[in-house]
Amino acid sequence: MNPVKPISSEGDDTFATILNNAGAIRAICSAVEGTLGPKGLDTMLVGAQGEVIITNDGVTILEKMDVTHPAARLLIQVARSQQEHVGDGTTTATVLAGALVAEGVAQVTRGVPVAKIVKGIQEGIAAAIKLLARRSRMINGLDDPLLYRIAYIAGREHTDLAKLILEGAHQLGTNKLQEDSFRFADVVISHKKAVSEVWPGLLIQKIPANAQTDFPTAPASVLIIQDAFEPEVIDEEALMTEAGFQKQMQLKEQFRQSLNKLLELKVGLILADRGVNAEAEQFCTDHGIMVVQRVPRRELRLVSEYTGARPIRRSGLYKPANELAGYLGFAGRVSYDERLECVRISEGRGRAQVTVIVGASTSEVVGERLRIAKDAAAAMQAALRGGCLPGGGAAELSAAYELDRLRETVQGMEGFGITAVAQALRKPLAQIVVNAGYNPLEKVEEVKAAQIASGSDSLGVNCDNGTVIDMLEYGIVDPADVKLHALHAAGEVAAAILRIHTVIKMKPRAEE
Repeated sequence: MNPVKPISSEGDDTFATILNNAGAIRAICSAVEGTLGPKGLDTMLVGAQGEVIITNDGVTILEKMDVTHPAARLLIQVARSQQEHVGDGTTTATVLAGALVAEGVAQVTRGVPVAKIVKGIQEGIAAAIKLLARRSRMINGLDDPLLYRIAYIAGREHTDLAKLILEGAHQLGTNKLQEDSFRFADVVISHKKAVSEVWPGLLIQKIPANAQTDFPTAPASVLIIQDAFEPEVIDEEALMTEAGFQKQMQLKEQFRQSLNKLLELKVGLILADRGVNAEAEQFCTDHGIMVVQRVPRRELRLVSEYTGARPIRRSGLYKPANELAGYLGFAGRVSYDERLECVRISEGRGRAQVTVIVGASTSEVVGERLRIAKDAAAAMQAALRGGCLPGGGAAELSAAYELDRLRETVQGMEGFGITAVAQALRKPLAQIVVNAGYNPLEKVEEVKAAQIASGSDSLGVNCDNGTVIDMLEYGIVDPADVKLHALHAAGEVAAAILRIHTVIKMKPRAEE
């Protein structure tokens, strides 16, 4: 009788799953970690139709990658979360998550229970976040020189983009940038025909329905129609009756009369989120009223806030002129830019707004410059809100040393999880050093010794010559919120991946 091969134990299955997931995480991290730091290089993404994107933006690389492994997709969620909440630091978050998984797996292979590792990682992440938050330095308003340095570093050392973002921040003001609902990166747009500038207002990237009209730059009352700019209609079944037909004619006549009220109210710009019928378009053309159709709801909301307009439905056009006037906004300058094919609005009477326009020679280059400028804007706003920390991995290395001291006070096996966090916090500096062409073991220990000797958390590596320098003196700083959220998100996904016992394919749903 041939011997029967024993079935793998539950522990072996768990071990195999963790190793498989760790391998997928490692593959994802290797795609982005080479872009980290001032000496990081670019990644070329090639599409199925031959389209090419050259970038070192972490979230762009991860979003565009063809990824099928479920654990790898979890890691991509870290970058997506970082981008949505802070707008910068996606590569750092990914590298930290990958390092946490790698260190956690290393402890598991030594025999430490996964549950203990995960609990220790959670405790270590919480302690590290407190350590970093305590080290943050506040930004003293828009005139703080560190603010430009933050935009310069997040903007991949593009001086023109850093200055552009800083100019936009000055025009908006600190109060606007501090608003929880406002995302500075959202006001940054790009156009390959544009010259980079900060426009003191809004740009609606739509061609007016009556663009053939020569619209001079002029003040205008603004009407926002959150509906189609056309007469109300009745259903086809009712239209087949005599009463229905008469009702439809009555609605059309009411609509024509409502158009005359636009002249009475001196409306100069109409924005609708749906279509505009031919009669309304012709009326606006005849009387010099600019009408823009199918404007996205988000842009309508921005115009509403900026001009003070209150959106109405098309039935609101039938209101008396004195009531309709209360729904109008106002802009001191409205014009159509034929070169950029967009509507420019400025001098609104509502809330402050600017548009940062990024230009470049080609669509490929302008796309990358847009991503860089958005990162710079997000980093600048995050620094204003939460302060800054020494960059170049210096703050993380200092926190790692403190975690090592904390580890010595923990008696249970959770201490191995804290050790994993401490080791992961050394990863950003180590990777930056690798990308600069130096030995990470040598440089990390050199910086660690220098930090301990001086009692400073701001010492790091000069990537040009490999010497130890004070990051704050050299203006190498990162927003505190970027680092804190990156660490928090990385800890969550690392714990989730390490806790996966096995992977089972689900059966297809009935509708599939």
